[in-house]
Amino acid sequence: MPAPLTLVETTPQLPESADAVVIGGGIVGAFTAYFLAKKGLKVALVEKGRIGAEQSSRNWGWCRQQNRDARELPMATRALDLWEQFSIDTGEDTGFRRCGLLYLSNDEAEIANWARWGEFARTVGVTTHMLSSAEAAQRGAATGKPWLGGVFSPTDGTADPGRAAPAVARAIMSNGGTVHQGCAARGLETSAGRVSAVVTESGVIRTPLAIMAGGAWASSFCRQYGIRFPQATVRQTGLAVGPGPGDLPDALHTVGVSMTKRSNGSYMLAISGRGRVDPTAQFLRFSPQFLPMFLRRWRSLAPGGLEGIRSGHEGLGRWRLDRPTPMEAMRILDPKADKHTAKITHQRAIDLFPILKERPVTATWAGYIDSTPDGVPSIGEAAELPGLILAAGFSGHGFGISPGAGQMIADMAGGSVPFIDPKPYHPDRFRASAWGKVADF
Repeated sequence: MPAPLTLVETTPQLPESADAVVIGGGIVGAFTAYFLAKKGLKVALVEKGRIGAEQSSRNWGWCRQQNRDARELPMATRALDLWEQFSIDTGEDTGFRRCGLLYLSNDEAEIANWARWGEFARTVGVTTHMLSSAEAAQRGAATGKPWLGGVFSPTDGTADPGRAAPAVARAIMSNGGTVHQGCAARGLETSAGRVSAVVTESGVIRTPLAIMAGGAWASSFCRQYGIRFPQATVRQTGLAVGPGPGDLPDALHTVGVSMTKRSNGSYMLAISGRGRVDPTAQFLRFSPQFLPMFLRRWRSLAPGGLEGIRSGHEGLGRWRLDRPTPMEAMRILDPKADKHTAKITHQRAIDLFPILKERPVTATWAGYIDSTPDGVPSIGEAAELPGLILAAGFSGHGFGISPGAGQMIADMAGGSVPFIDPKPYHPDRFRASAWGKVADF
């Protein structure tokens, strides 16, 4: 039972040339191509499988400012406005609603962290409300449980991961761009030391600009050109229950379980931060840089199995442009769900809201979250190969901030001044290893 996803009809004919080619039809790649097309550029979006079929349709769907890293916050704030504007401009429905996000807790340290973030948020004009015990109990009345405190972020919201990327793909085509499914990008051609074409399994597209938005595949792709991009993937499990009775919160986080209402009345359930790390050659290679993050999260992360090796997205091999690549062998990353985690997630949700017993489980899935060592996206032109812009490593935050990220990347690619300074996201920040030494390729 995979994650729900709307299928979209895309462009059958590959263009001979383009002003820019976006590699990867997830939500970040789709919004990047959309904003490039809006600028009047001739843009092609190529996707090895289906639009939005990997992590872009397997996430919570939260579009939040609350608890964002300070570097991501301006992008997140802009993204909320762009989610709304996108529907106005295109007539497409991504399921976006500013329903507000509710956080409830009985942990003093967690509440204190939220309060500290709230103090910072006020300095940058973000609205967030700390909740007293009585206010938390009122907001979380449907749980029937006492709460020490909480947070409500009224201007944040959710969108529907199963509908969003396909909606953006349709908007790309409406604005003159092309979208190509079942079309893996095998690699790049260069001329005079910079990108001159993207080679796909269906043909070559001449272009001076390639944007790598391939999610979990990005590091393997970059390695083909001597570009060292430290990336690790965490396999997380989610499930959905169908519509049913009960007045439940639209979007709720607790330490035990989190839940998000979809537009059809169903709910997506997950445990925040819980996942498995599947050992791969790439994981071992970059493990020194990820060790600090994994140590901080040791309570929620567990060793995985062979899923990562079977999936092929974290190999260290070299690809040939005239032969199928690992991306063609694995059109859609669809790792096995952790049955134990799914069972615990469902039981915790029922413990929190007993009425959920009356709702059947309609889907269970897993997805790979592509992470960077500092949990912040890697966005910027590769110093080793002019004309290649990396846009990956969104660390589980990519869906919500994707319109802001897409607009910033399109500004960079189109020669405009981005609405925020892109320097904090540049991949060069990872040139030093976790121990402060320059890392050899």
